[in-house]
Amino acid sequence: MKTKELLALLACPQCLGRLEAVPGEDCPEGFACNACNCVYPVREGIPVMLVDEALPREAWDAGARTKEARS
Repeated sequence: MKTKELLALLACPQCLGRLEAVPGEDCPEGFACNACNCVYPVREGIPVMLVDEALPREAWDAGARTKEARS
């Protein structure tokens, strides 16, 4: 599925707001919610749309891609 199609289907599970793709080489690395200031990662091509797996945007921008990496 293309990124544009995913963005039309997906919403932030926390606030139901719009998401924007965080670009990667071949596909998005994550989907960011500007309202919640968090990023939902994409792992093995699958968006992980779980509130518990979301990373704060600051941690994401600093290089963290998992909850364990930000600790």
